[in-house]
Amino acid sequence: MKFARVNGQRQEAQPDLSGECCGCGNPVNAKCGKQRVWHWAHIAGRVCDSWWEPETAWHRAWKSHFPADWQEIPQHAEDGELHIADVKTGDGWVLEFQHSPIQPGERESRETFYKSMIWVVDGRRRVRDVKQFSRAWAAGESRYPLVETRRIVSPKGALLQEWAGSRAHVFFDFGDDQLWWLFPASDGMRAYVRYISRARFVGIHRQTTRHGPTEFDSLVQNFIAYVALYEPTTPTPRPQRLPEIPYFRPTIGRGFWL
Repeated sequence: MKFARVNGQRQEAQPDLSGECCGCGNPVNAKCGKQRVWHWAHIAGRVCDSWWEPETAWHRAWKSHFPADWQEIPQHAEDGELHIADVKTGDGWVLEFQHSPIQPGERESRETFYKSMIWVVDGRRRVRDVKQFSRAWAAGESRYPLVETRRIVSPKGALLQEWAGSRAHVFFDFGDDQLWWLFPASDGMRAYVRYISRARFVGIHRQTTRHGPTEFDSLVQNFIAYVALYEPTTPTPRPQRLPEIPYFRPTIGRGFWL
């Protein structure tokens, strides 16, 4: 955890501090060693969120793109189930930053729990994924020249195969200036992919539009229109952002693989 409550205030871990978990309220201690990013840990190894996983520097850097009061937001189901969202934007999107492997069942559970959800996936965890994705993208087709969106038939590569069944929007991060957006209409037979600059992605989700469509909503609609060129019926734009939340042509990046 990046934040805990110290004397009633959310605070990042510092040496010799103690506090309370923002999710469950139980005691936590600051862990400020040299091997991992500084973080808070429950005493005696207790974990209140079953989806918790150790944070990497990549994970922490992504969260830090967004306001502190959007980070690590506890979410409760009606039955009391607790999970802590990495980021919940002002427009109600939950952003989850995924570095470690995840089983399909857990992925589906998270998507069902959070509903309006976007994954950002570390594409550099396995060296082969970059080359495999590059080949899949190069083999993709588009009905428009120079368009940043392609359909990939029978997508190859572990990364696409693992995430093509997701019901959420998925963005692959290969450490370059671009993110690679896998649309929810994708499956094992065809994948729809486009790229968007990292800066634009962050900028879009830092904006807050309580009423009316957002820039991301418009991008989703454009993506739906593209997919409809290939599909017999227009796919459902899933997931949709929540209207309210309670408050308590870019070029391929330098040195990329095309």
